[in-house]
Formats: sequence, structure tokens, C-alpha cells
Amino acid sequence: MRRFIILLAAFIIIAIASCTSENTFAPKPKGYFRIKFPKKAYQTYNSACPFTFEYPVYAQMVIDSDKNAQPCWNNLNFPQFNGQLHLTYHGVFSAKGYNKMTELARELAMKHTIKASSIDQKVINYPDKKVYGIYYAIEGNTASSVQFFLTDSAKHYFRGALYFNERPQYDSIQPVVKFIKKDIDRLIETFRWKN
Repeated sequence: MRRFIILLAAFIIIAIASCTSENTFAPKPKGYFRIKFPKKAYQTYNSACPFTFEYPVYAQMVIDSDKNAQPCWNNLNFPQFNGQLHLTYHGVFSAKGYNKMTELARELAMKHTIKASSIDQKVINYPDKKVYGIYYAIEGNTASSVQFFLTDSAKHYFRGALYFNERPQYDSIQPVVKFIKKDIDRLIETFRWKN
């Protein structure tokens, strides 16, 4: 009987000690790795292509290796963020061709409406440089977060689309998207046609 009382007392003490607020279990929210962003610095892209612009030094400009790639198609890789800004260029030879390309840009951006929480459009207008276009900021769990096109409305058309090589999780990539959007803004602000 004495053993029983000792065991019962030990059990009660353990039960009381384990119920203190210090030892209660609380599930932790899912966390993400801390992202260390590089310092903003830019370099000039200048090639045989009919345009020039500035892009970040921590990104890599790579010629597009797709089998359907055309001259002046590049990918601006952000290896530390597992993302790419796909850049394509087309010469414009007719009003019909120009309208077709601008409509295709709109369709490609609006294709994300299924998953997007919002798609904001901003007009790009630099008449002194003859650079015009539309910037699409796409919010939500979409494959692409930013798309844009630039044109001189006569003979040049340039398009960009930002993609990440992973399943879209807007909460986790939002700081990276915000960081890269500043680089895209810089690219657009410094964009110039050579002729």
C-alpha cells in the first residue's frame, strides 16, 4: 500500500509539473529562410541588338537557348532567387503585326487571372526616348509576377516576363518579387532604342 501511495504521489507531482504554461505545446507557424539581398548596383547591356538598358550586377544575362529563340532573346537569371526575367525582341513590320504582339502581351498577362488576386496595369510613357508600353504587376500565387512590353510604336517591340523555378507561394516570394521589381523598374527607366 505504501508503494501505491508513493507512486500515486509521484504521478500527481509529474502531472502538475507538466501542466505549467512553460511546458505547454503550441504549434509554430510555417517559417521561411531569411533572405539576404545583395546591394543594388547596375551595369549596361549593350550588344548588337537595337536597344540598351541597365541590369543588376548580381544577375546573369544569358542568351535564350530555346529551339525557337530568335536573335536578341535573352534570359536575365537571378540564381540566388531561382528566378528568370525572360526578355524577347521582335522587329515590327506592320500595324497588324504590332497590334497582334501587344494583344498577345495582354493575353499572356491576363492568363494569370485564374490564380491572381489582382493584376494592375501601368502605362509606360517616355516620349523623349520613344519608349512606350504597359507594365503588368500580378499579385497572388501565379507563375509570373511581372510582365511588361516596350515599343517605339513603329519598328521595335521588347517584352519581359518574370518567372521563378518553383511552385508559386506568394507569401514566401513576395520579398524577392518586391526586390526584383526595383531592378525591372530600373531596366525600363534606362531602356533606349539605338536607332
